[in-house]
Amino acid sequence: MGERDSSDEVSRSRQALLELAINEVNTAIYVTDAQSRIAYVNDTFTSMLGYEPADVIGLTAREVFGSTRYSDSDYARIWSQLGQGRTVTMEVRTHDRAGREFWLTMSLRAKYAEDGSFLHLVGALENTTESRRIQSLQHDVLEAVAQDAPLSEVMTLICERVEAMFPEVVASVLAVDEDARLRPLAAPSLPAAFGEAIDGLAIGPQAGSCGTCAWRAASVTVVDIATDPLWADFKQLPLPLGLRACWSSPIMRTDGRVAGTFAFYFREQRGPSPSHEQVVNACLQLCVLAIERHEAAARIARLAYYDSLTGLPNRAKLREEMVKRFDDSASPEAALIFLDIDHFKDVNDTLGHSVGDSFLKEIALRLRKVVWPQDIIARHGGDEFVIVLEGATAPRARAVAEALLEAISKPVEIEGVSLPASASIGITVCPADGADSATLLRNADTAMYQAKREGRSTFRFFAPSMNAMAQERLLLGALLRDAVVNGQISLHYQPQIDARSGRVSGAEALARWHHPALGFIPPDRFIPLAEDCGLIEEIGEFCLAEACAQLRRWDDAGCDVPQVAVNVSPIQFRNPALPETVAKVLAATGLAGSRLIVEITEGVMIDSYPAAVANATELRRMGVAISMDDFGTGYSSLSHLAKLPVSELKIDRSFMADLEDNDAARALVIAIVRICESLRLRVVAEGVETIAQRRFLETLGCDVLQGYLFAAPMPAPQFAEWLAARAAQTAAQPVTPLARAARLLAS
Repeated sequence: MGERDSSDEVSRSRQALLELAINEVNTAIYVTDAQSRIAYVNDTFTSMLGYEPADVIGLTAREVFGSTRYSDSDYARIWSQLGQGRTVTMEVRTHDRAGREFWLTMSLRAKYAEDGSFLHLVGALENTTESRRIQSLQHDVLEAVAQDAPLSEVMTLICERVEAMFPEVVASVLAVDEDARLRPLAAPSLPAAFGEAIDGLAIGPQAGSCGTCAWRAASVTVVDIATDPLWADFKQLPLPLGLRACWSSPIMRTDGRVAGTFAFYFREQRGPSPSHEQVVNACLQLCVLAIERHEAAARIARLAYYDSLTGLPNRAKLREEMVKRFDDSASPEAALIFLDIDHFKDVNDTLGHSVGDSFLKEIALRLRKVVWPQDIIARHGGDEFVIVLEGATAPRARAVAEALLEAISKPVEIEGVSLPASASIGITVCPADGADSATLLRNADTAMYQAKREGRSTFRFFAPSMNAMAQERLLLGALLRDAVVNGQISLHYQPQIDARSGRVSGAEALARWHHPALGFIPPDRFIPLAEDCGLIEEIGEFCLAEACAQLRRWDDAGCDVPQVAVNVSPIQFRNPALPETVAKVLAATGLAGSRLIVEITEGVMIDSYPAAVANATELRRMGVAISMDDFGTGYSSLSHLAKLPVSELKIDRSFMADLEDNDAARALVIAIVRICESLRLRVVAEGVETIAQRRFLETLGCDVLQGYLFAAPMPAPQFAEWLAARAAQTAAQPVTPLARAARLLAS
């Protein structure tokens, strides 16, 4: 009898230990009987869901957890898997006894007797509500970032969602600027005066939780603001608000620098819990993503809206400002000056682009000194500048034009050479000469050409009688129509070189017009005319078809040209029929879509018509690459880059001129390449003319090079000869071990 008592005691002891273990685990457990009714639940089940054992014993799991997600067929499948001895894991959305929503990960295992009859079902439950909330927060923040929501809105969203998770917390996000000072980004539950008091505070070893956290680049926990020395100079800010503790974590950039801080204020003396730490770790990643995306967008916007050479607003920014002042104004009143430098082409052609750029920078400085701060002065492109005189009438416009001519007329000293300078100016006055930006600009341009025809170095006000240019354009337009019909438009090709391997990566197809009587007519003259005359789409379709056909001919002839790039005007790119046109061309030539690059300019990017977005998406689906051309000249904009799936960016040739001896030019090119790396865009540098430029771009990591250093645009037969000569030259060069290794790496 004594042995039996001892055995029972051991059994009871083991059972007690087993129950202790089951009740102490963080997993809620329930067990059913043979009728699938709950027969046992552990303590964690009660603490997690609020149900006492008596509340659920005798009920089925389906009755307790609900069937909001799983149908009868789902349950049949689950039982089939359980009958095969499998463990079934599923996610269940349910509610606790108080009605609060929960997400559970449920693992089920069935037990059967030797005769195969069902005995028990064991369920193990993990609370995944917090993980779900974090996933929801991440989704919503990433969606806001992708939609280019302002940084303050993104940070406010993060703070509000965190405070909803943890009612005991007041959240705050601060940025650290270039001067190592704190700048409030979001604190929706703190009064505005709190942020104003912190704004501009220098970080340091004793600058509250956030200032110290940013200085240390490490988390700082202060459990008692009233007594902690870190808060000695600032405790008067949180204590009256009932905030007793603060935990601040650094927002670290990908390069290791501190971008800002993310702080939790508590109303009691305490530090963070494990749940707090889990959520904040996720928020820190979201914060740095939002900050770096915002800064990259700001750099892109700066490059997109300001001329890199002169620092003036470019054509895109001018258009935006003119729309505000004229198109969107109920009673616009201003004067517009269109200024073109006389004989600037001679400076470029005789002295080179470097001198020409220095010339333009000096002219821009002189123009700035004449106009008032509220006026707009912009580089319209090339040697053209546009000035909007806010609220000006004809007398002031005349006075400004005279002052501009006087300022420009002084010789420009460059590298010891004195260059004469003058300009021709056209003036329009709103509303007499037009009430919208397009009309005012067009009429000012007409007046400027009138000034040129009448001797240059002067100005003219627009007059309706100035129709000579319009007549000339009509005549040229008629000739262009004949040129399209008679096949006078042709394509020249300029090679593009892979910067890493030195191989030809493709060719850009460039439209050329040679009239039998007028001779060569430059693209910058006939392409805008084609857009005005409604011929641009016909020319564009010809260019697409001919470029792809030529690429096929090169294939058949054994010429290795991987891709061809074709310029597409904004008008054509917005045409919903463009994808179908491209598809037909590719089918007719048997080319894969990946061998065609479509180049677009700012007209597409700024307007961002829905049809353009749809076309871009469809072209990318076909494998066709989309390249943004002439970036940084005032003809390009990345302000809506997120709306168009651009895969390639072309650095304009104007960036190349000062690359060898101008730190600012090099810095801009470096910025563009780095931004493209972060956005995963291929970078093409056009206008490469020297070995030094090539070496700099190769070292920087630019993907593709294009320019006169390699070859000028040429007709297709000459291009094939150039390819053959290049191949022969490469084959004739001795292959050193170093060169052989380089070729292997390149391949």
